[in-house]
Parts: sequence; structure tokens; C-alpha cells
Amino acid sequence: MTTHKPAFIDSPLRVRLVNAFDSPFKNAIATARTCYSSKGIIETEKVSLEKHAPLAQSIYEAGHHTTLQHAHFQFALEGVSRHCIWSFLHSHPFYNSEQVSQRYVEVKRGSWLVPNFHNDQAQALYESEMERITEDYKALIDLLTPPVADAYYERFPHRRKHSADYEKEIKKKAQEVARYVLPVSTTAYLYHTVSGITLLRYWRLAKMIDTPSETFALVSAMVDELLKVDPNYKLILEEPLEVEQYPEWQFFEQNGHDVKAFRSEFDDEMQDRFAMLVDYKQYAERTLAASVREVLGLSINTMSDEAAIRLVLDPSQNTILGETMVLTSQSKLSRAMHNVHYTFRKKLSHAADSQDQRHRMTPGSRPILHRQLDPATPDYITPLVVIKAEGEAADRYHASIKRTWESYAKLLEMGVKQEFAEYLLPNATTIRFTESADLLSLHHKHAMRLCYNAQEEIWRASVDEAEQIRQVHPMIGQYLLPPCGLRDLAHVRPICPEGARYCGVKVWKLDLKDYERVI
Repeated sequence: MTTHKPAFIDSPLRVRLVNAFDSPFKNAIATARTCYSSKGIIETEKVSLEKHAPLAQSIYEAGHHTTLQHAHFQFALEGVSRHCIWSFLHSHPFYNSEQVSQRYVEVKRGSWLVPNFHNDQAQALYESEMERITEDYKALIDLLTPPVADAYYERFPHRRKHSADYEKEIKKKAQEVARYVLPVSTTAYLYHTVSGITLLRYWRLAKMIDTPSETFALVSAMVDELLKVDPNYKLILEEPLEVEQYPEWQFFEQNGHDVKAFRSEFDDEMQDRFAMLVDYKQYAERTLAASVREVLGLSINTMSDEAAIRLVLDPSQNTILGETMVLTSQSKLSRAMHNVHYTFRKKLSHAADSQDQRHRMTPGSRPILHRQLDPATPDYITPLVVIKAEGEAADRYHASIKRTWESYAKLLEMGVKQEFAEYLLPNATTIRFTESADLLSLHHKHAMRLCYNAQEEIWRASVDEAEQIRQVHPMIGQYLLPPCGLRDLAHVRPICPEGARYCGVKVWKLDLKDYERVI
């Protein structure tokens, strides 16, 4: 296979396979043969490709793909846009990633993807906008530092006397907000680990809508690295689907759409929330209680619904919930929570949703982004600290995003491809979608995201979710808590697990209705 040359100028993309199984393809065959072996485990070295290749092809074509899930491949990826990561790499549950954070690492000039527009005017506009946005980002860090410092010292008043010690921490919180104006073309570096079957799926979907050129370049390089290690995967590689073969594309070709009507309908239902509960199991508490009794072999006469729910959700009784390591997926009692489900409509920025989607067990139906965009109307999220800051900081924030939106519209008017124009969009761009979760997965997510250290938007969405669950299922909802709340009930010390990163608020003593924060 020849590495695809992407349609980008000085592409920063770099792909390296840094860890892999020995003989991964033979291992897949060995696992398949073990299923039918009367002589015990079939070792990988006992596999002959010449003899057993037909078996590999046969089980692949029959859909028996778990054999390809054993071997994993760890890639070091550099120069991948945040948009591609959101749209493709992190849009499914079967991966692991550790990527550089825009919250904690300042973005440097030139850390963005530059498409080759084959249009000098469009090229000049895009590249000048990248420079201008970088200046806005840097200026916003400075402008937001004072209001962020005020909020910080309101939370930690005793630290004001030693303000020099906390300048870096305050600056990071300011840059966390300033990053909202950065374009989604901003690049990242990350470790990304997938199984063999996931990599094969990547290849089949390598021209997926949103970022087809970049995605194809990325996955082509990943597959090249795979074949260097084990060329036997060629036996089952299917060619990528062409963009025109996607059902979404076929629908677009035959149907128009009204973005304003869609957004109006969606936003009316949201009632100014970040998350709106739209569906749930009516008898969830009864079902959860019955599930607990089934695990224990008890009748309702022996254990009431309230007692059963308390046993599984109250950390003072289910002490597994106070463990540092998440053990609930393996715990028989805790797995009763899988039988309760909630569905939320959500409205987050591109930046916040890029973090929200990392909770892979609370999956959502993310959009093909351009179907939610109106080039004539900027549509974006504003962090609370910007709203409260007012003055020059707020003016610079809104002016930057509105100018970016105007330039996005100009690129489209110049005939630039939609996928390339989108790279200019800001991190603040609104994403509207629906997300569902079982209670076990949602419980873990809330334990992470109700923490005051969580990203502000995700925190607000989690507060919205927990409040609404309390309204419909109060016995369940009372136990959706941040980690400090769970640990306090479980009598685990220290109560806050964050150590030096303690948020400064005794959240475990607050009721959910009293949760409040600016940064």
C-alpha cells in the first residue's frame, strides 16, 4: 500500500506504531482454532499461514470477529486535528487515548492544519485568520486572567497573600476559557490504542463524512504501519467505502434541510439547559430494586425497594463505590444498575463535547457537523467566566468568534470544500445531539464530572442531569454525587481524592441545588 498524500500544506501528520502483539494475525487464527480444539490451547507458533489462511478468511467473512480483538496496536499520533479526533477517532467506544490537553497546555502558533485550497484568495484568508485567531487567544488569556483570579481567590481567599505561587494555575484556568476561540483545525498529539478489528473498521470507514481527506490520510498511515508488522492482514482488508456509498451522503443528495427550523425546535426543548432529560424507564426504581433482590435471592417481603436501592447506591452500604479503582462493572451487586437507562438531549461546545464523548459508555448520536451550521448565523457557547467578565474580555471573545464565522462563510462563498472550510470553526461551535446511558455508566460519569475540577460545561450538563433524575427518581438521584460525596458516605479518607488539586470547596457538604461555580 502506498501512503496517501493528504490535501494539506506541510501536513504535520505523523503516525508511528509503537507497540504491537507478536504475530498478531496468527494469534487471531490460533484463538479461532482453540474454539474447536480437543487438545487444549492452540499456541500461535503452531499456526501455519499456508495451511490456515482459508480459516482466517472464512471466519472473517462469517462475521466471527472476536478473534481479531485480542491483538492490540498502540499508535503515537501527531498533527491530527481536533475536528478529526472528535468526528472519527473518539466517536466510538472501542479505543483508548491519552492526548495533550488544551486545558493545561498552551497552544503554540502554527499548531493547526492548513488545507490546500487551490485558491490563492481562500488560502490567504484562511492563513491570515489562523494568525489573527492566535493573537485573540493570547490576548484573551491576558484579559481573562483578572476575572479568573477574582473567582479563584473567592474560592481560596487565603491564597491571595501568596499570589505569586498560584500565577501558573490561574493562567491555565484562563487559557482553558480562551481556547474556545481556537479553530477545530488545531492539532494534537496522542497515544491511541485499538484492537485489530477496530483498525479494520477504521480502514473500511476511512472516508467518513466530516473530515474525509484527513481521516483517509490518517488511517492509511495507520494501516501502512500495521502491514509493516504483519502483512498477513492483507488477506482480509476490504477497500474503504467511497463517500457516495454512505447512506447519509445519499440522503443529502436527494433532500434539502432547514437548519434554522432544526435549531429552533431543538433549543426550545432544551429550556436553556446544557442537558435535558427526554426519556427514561418509568419504573426504573422498581426495576433496580428487583434486580438487587435477584442478585441476593430475596423476595420483596424480605427487602423493600428503598432498602434495595440504598444497598446498591449508598456508599456506606455498597463500599465498592468508595474504591479508588472503578470496580462496579465487575461487582455483581453494582451490575444491577445496568438495568436503568436515561436519555438526554445535550447542547455543548465542540471543545466540551470532545471531552464528554470520552465517556465511552454513555454514547451519543453526534451530528455530521455542517448539517447543523448556518454560515450566516454564528452559533456558539460562551463560558460563564466570559459572561461575568463583561467589558474588554467579553467583547474580544464575541468579536473573535463572529469574525471567524464571517470568514467561514466567505470560504464557502469562494467554493471551498465544506470539509476544509469547517477547519476554521471555533472550539466554541455548538454541538446538538442525544446521549443515553445506563445508570452504572452514568453514576461513574457523574462521579467524575460533578467534581468542581471538571470542565465547566460538562459540569453544568452533569448538574442538569442529576437534578432531573432526582425529580423523576428521587431514591436513585440522591446518590448521584461527585467523588468526594461518595467517599464521605463510604467513610474513605481523605474525602477529596485530588490531593493538591483539591477544588477548595467542601462539596460533599452541599446539596445539589446549592452547587455553584464560575471557573
